[in-house]
Amino acid sequence: MSCFAKTLADRVDGYVTLHRSLGYSFRKQAATLRALVRFVEAKRLDGPLTQAMALDFVVSWDGSANGRAIRYGVVRRFAAYISIYDPLTEVFDAKAVPRSRAVPPPRILSDAELGALISACCSVSPSYPGRAMVLTPLIGLLASTGLRSGEALRIDRADVDLTSGVLSIRKTKFRKDRLVPVHPTTLDALRAYARQRDLAYPKPKDRAFFLSSRGNRLSPTGLQLAFAAACRIAGLDDGKALRPHDLRHRFAVTRLAAWHREQADVQALLPLLATYLGHTRYSDTAYYVTATAELLGMAAERAFVEGGLA
Repeated sequence: MSCFAKTLADRVDGYVTLHRSLGYSFRKQAATLRALVRFVEAKRLDGPLTQAMALDFVVSWDGSANGRAIRYGVVRRFAAYISIYDPLTEVFDAKAVPRSRAVPPPRILSDAELGALISACCSVSPSYPGRAMVLTPLIGLLASTGLRSGEALRIDRADVDLTSGVLSIRKTKFRKDRLVPVHPTTLDALRAYARQRDLAYPKPKDRAFFLSSRGNRLSPTGLQLAFAAACRIAGLDDGKALRPHDLRHRFAVTRLAAWHREQADVQALLPLLATYLGHTRYSDTAYYVTATAELLGMAAERAFVEGGLA
């Protein structure tokens, strides 16, 4: 390893240690910075760290425009840190790699489409029955609770109370733990999966609740691949892509639509939904009000009637 790459690697270790000592997991950022060290070593680059070097690094990554912007931001903040040790480190332009603010609209599945998706889970990877075994209850859990897929994958066995039907959600997006009660039908599905899992993997490799076909924690990539396969089988890959996160949108929209039909005070209930979903701001939850034309129509009709315009 070159002298500059070695120095950079040491600084990365110190930077990662500092952030983790402050309570941050810093997993993805650490992976990005260690990839930067490998890039510097492979290109035989010499110091100091420059903006051009960072741009070459992020452009070399085969990913989305927003992904490259996120990587650049990680390197830019790291450069500010190491400038303390090496004053020749360049000051990076924060706007050199702008992020796109365009948010793709979610795809909200109908009840029939969701049923087809869950049924299709049983047919994923016939050679590896463990995949179908875990995918069916996992997709059902995401749809019925609105959990983020990462939250569901991080659930350990000790986090699932199969008696009371309450999940302990830890290591959330905003580092705030919460309790999530589940519907009795969801609880039944989780109990059935736990029984099947324990028979298939009597000696699991870790404490994860949802296991892969190898007996260890199901990874995000494993979920994405299996989810895409289930979408193809269900005929849901016909143009607009479906993401696991869209099930979270569906849950919120379905709950809000139910409250509108019940003539409930949706604004007063938003804090409850925000807490359940793990949002830190009510405005994040209010975003879902405009997620579908049907829901927007319900809200507009209620405003029309309650405003005395009918």
